[in-house]
Amino acid sequence: MVQGRRARRGLLVANPLAGRRSAGLIDAVVRHSSRRLEDVRVVRTAYPGHAEQLAAATADGATDVLITVGGDGTTREAAAGLARAHREQPHSPGAALVNVPAGTGNSFYREIWSDRPWPDALDAALSAGNSRVRHVDLLQIRETGTPVVLGTGSGFVAEVTHAAARHAGVTGRERYRRALDEVLRSTKPYPGRIQVDGALLHEGDIHLTNVGGGRYRAGHYQLLPRSVPDDGLLDICVMTDGKHLADLLELSRSGRHLERPGVLYAQGTEIVVERTDGEPLVLEYDGEPETGDFSRCTIGISAGALPVLAPLS
Repeated sequence: MVQGRRARRGLLVANPLAGRRSAGLIDAVVRHSSRRLEDVRVVRTAYPGHAEQLAAATADGATDVLITVGGDGTTREAAAGLARAHREQPHSPGAALVNVPAGTGNSFYREIWSDRPWPDALDAALSAGNSRVRHVDLLQIRETGTPVVLGTGSGFVAEVTHAAARHAGVTGRERYRRALDEVLRSTKPYPGRIQVDGALLHEGDIHLTNVGGGRYRAGHYQLLPRSVPDDGLLDICVMTDGKHLADLLELSRSGRHLERPGVLYAQGTEIVVERTDGEPLVLEYDGEPETGDFSRCTIGISAGALPVLAPLS
């Protein structure tokens, strides 16, 4: 979608299983989008990776805007496919992304639209005079080739993500509350090494790392309060103080954890997180558990790879 041009043709990709939302939300988004767009094609995702396939197919140039209805996982899939479409057709206007929050955390929506209600955000996004195309950075886990929108983490955050996956019978925020309580009682540091652009940031006990991406994780925690999603830089926060981990997480809601001892923060274009005992890293990306069996993780960045419809200011 060309900057300043009104979107006319839309593809709406909806995850009917996201969060606690019902099919009613999807129908409401369809009705709302149809008032602004001349044509809206609606597809409900049917399997993992479906959103990525649909987004990649926009390389044919027949779509101005890709609207996702789902959580951060759906957004990540769509972002990966959309970035691929733009690589394949670099000279085509292509589609830009706007997401409607329907998951548990919805961190990417908050990153772009703050606390604005989704109908207002969608109205602005689909109006050329009230939005702009923002070219957001994408991360990549080099060992797996996995594209990442918000961030990837090891230690505590990753352990909570893996624990939440084990509570498959619980939905919504209660699922993560149970996982958080479980991990807080049992979490231990791992021996690690962090390098940023080849320079050593930390070596020793690590309770948490978060690399991004976006400021927010789980919708509320500003682990990376200095992060800007389109500055071409990776941000990393490392917590080494396990005794006050719960307090640090609470402070991260406002970004004040950076003022405390035991918290390190840096920026760069390549970050390496490594376990020095050779055991596998417990990792997550965009709220998804990483199941790879490796002790070293290299995170790179593709600057400006994802076109996103965003507010003018």
